Amino acid sequence: MYQHNGKTTDKLILEEAEITTSPSKREHDVLVSTGEQITIAKLCMCLQKMGYDAISYTGWQIPIITNGINGNARIKEVCTDRIKNDLDQRKIVVVAGFQGIDEDLNITTFGRGGSDTTAVALAAALNAEKCDIYTDVDGIFSADPRIVKYVSKIDTISYDEMLELSSLGAKVLHNRCVEIGKKYDVPIYVKSTFEEESRGTLVCKKECMEELCITGLAKEDHIVRITLVGKNHKIGRIYKVFKLLADFDINVDIIVQAFGEHMAKDISFTIKEKDLELALELLHKNADTFDINEIKSSEGLSKISIVGVGIGNNHGVAATLFEVLYENNINMHMISTSEIKISVLVNSNVAETAMNEIHNTFMKETVSI
Repeated sequence: MYQHNGKTTDKLILEEAEITTSPSKREHDVLVSTGEQITIAKLCMCLQKMGYDAISYTGWQIPIITNGINGNARIKEVCTDRIKNDLDQRKIVVVAGFQGIDEDLNITTFGRGGSDTTAVALAAALNAEKCDIYTDVDGIFSADPRIVKYVSKIDTISYDEMLELSSLGAKVLHNRCVEIGKKYDVPIYVKSTFEEESRGTLVCKKECMEELCITGLAKEDHIVRITLVGKNHKIGRIYKVFKLLADFDINVDIIVQAFGEHMAKDISFTIKEKDLELALELLHKNADTFDINEIKSSEGLSKISIVGVGIGNNHGVAATLFEVLYENNINMHMISTSEIKISVLVNSNVAETAMNEIHNTFMKETVSI
């Protein structure tokens, strides 16, 4: 599997914008999937010039069968007959990442970073002992080094921790590739393309190391909070709201429900900024049906998350996190927790300060320059 650096995709999207700002999702996928096709052909040409027997395949030639959600497709099946046959003939097989085909023969893509998902899915389907992902950084770090000055490289991280970090904004690995790695127990080695002696980071099964409470931090920008002020409390109201959003592929993250006067309930939740216009349109259109009295939205927010399998076994983690924010005069708008992560919603203009201060507090004994 070979992954190009995304610049071709960016160029294609710019060319698309010259034609229309609202292309159909199907045609968008047809267009952006060609970037990988160009790259795999060029790579095979280079390998053949060097004397190697190489052959390239697009996602539909394998085929990699997906559901029909354009731009965010999920893999249903990877057919391996052609790959195995070529490997038996000692050929180098180069498969385009990021793309597949649905059961109606429409080209689909997996979202930015989806080549990681292709790689791990192929490794799982071929029963490979591991999957190496080569990228522009030497593994996974305790935080984004472009935001936090002093970070440490993580040698080994559990599937669950990596899945949380990927889902919460860390861009090193596509979250669905970690899901597949965990499901089929495929160790994922993240290494640097540019460092010959790269040791990287191993994502695998890992027991909780009690002395290391926090493994890493992640930041996700362009978050919007929507608040629905309710008229009264009715059974099924919440279900209807979120069912509507789900029907239009709007992902909801943090959800908070509050009781108001006379048992009226307000609901606050977060979505991606790109989904705001559609979400507001749907909610306003159905306000009376859902007994919504007022719809409020707050933009310019970021989600800061700390992740670690030791969080659930260490008392005072939340208190320490909230203390750091308090001492730096950073207000929290919403809070979400699980056994291995705590997320807080803050104003985007203080998000980088929050990341640095939280990292300095929790990771001060493990950071490296």
